[in-house]
Amino acid sequence: MYPRIAIIYNDPVPDRYVAMGETKAIVGVLDEVAAVEQALNKLRYPVTKTSLLPPLEKAGQRLDDLDADVIFNLFEGFDGRPETEAELAALLADKKKIFTGNPASALQLAQDKARSMQILREAGVPVPAYQLLYPDTLSRFRLDFPCIVKPATEHASHGMSPDSVVNNLALLLQQVNKVSASYGGKAMVQEFLDGREFNVTVMGNKELVALPLAEAIYTLPPELPRILTFASKWDAESIYFQHTQVTCPAENITSELHNAIINVALSSFKALGCSGYARVDIRLDRQGQPRVMEVNPNPDISPGYGAARQAMAAGMTYELFVERIIMMALEKT
Repeated sequence: MYPRIAIIYNDPVPDRYVAMGETKAIVGVLDEVAAVEQALNKLRYPVTKTSLLPPLEKAGQRLDDLDADVIFNLFEGFDGRPETEAELAALLADKKKIFTGNPASALQLAQDKARSMQILREAGVPVPAYQLLYPDTLSRFRLDFPCIVKPATEHASHGMSPDSVVNNLALLLQQVNKVSASYGGKAMVQEFLDGREFNVTVMGNKELVALPLAEAIYTLPPELPRILTFASKWDAESIYFQHTQVTCPAENITSELHNAIINVALSSFKALGCSGYARVDIRLDRQGQPRVMEVNPNPDISPGYGAARQAMAAGMTYELFVERIIMMALEKT
């Protein structure tokens, strides 16, 4: 008897991202939902889907009405309120629902980039030097240039552009002001590492498996920083999209470096209390050593991208990848 599956996701209602031209990341969840639903249909699972709207209390009431054995959690937070991604997972746990992916604690930690970097560093995971800065605390800046400035509590590359990499105090102030005004008052500033860029998806609960490494390959003009901008992911007409490719499995990598990347990815997954699946983003420093830039619990699992591409490189069909995510949720019961 196949378990009944209910896919939940955030209804992409326009919010602050409209003004910043970043709605494509929000409506992209619909493609992910459609792909997962199609995979479950092929696998013959009874499946329904439910979109959630704010406020969170109303969403909680909709969860009560779901007639399902497993909730396939594709909820990424209400537009303009990324913190609700973790809050909804907490609601699911409170209601004793079985759901896919990470617990609220891991989602909340990953959302707070400064806190997650601190926990990783305390666990012995190598990370770049970083600071959390506001416009009025810029006098405390103590890192070396170049730096990269990110929103402190966003995902999906929101707020990431060529201007994110800064080389002097004037540009730093400009970008911290911009990020702070648009994304909630604080900016994550990290030492910019210009080495090779990898990401690895880790799957599992107690027994963890790292999928084949993927590497971002940049063929950008030399004046543009080699980073994954919002346009890299979402704007097919942009120079960043057209000059950023991903190789999976990663090529021209020694067994020593491969093992080092896998080890820091697994350590990161454990340190943040992840379960189910998560993607770990890594760059090499000047000495060629891997440093963790970010951990992304419940990453996009759309076919042909990210985690799904790595699953395919590991020999899984998309349908088996989706089914494995369900099986990991059931393992926790």
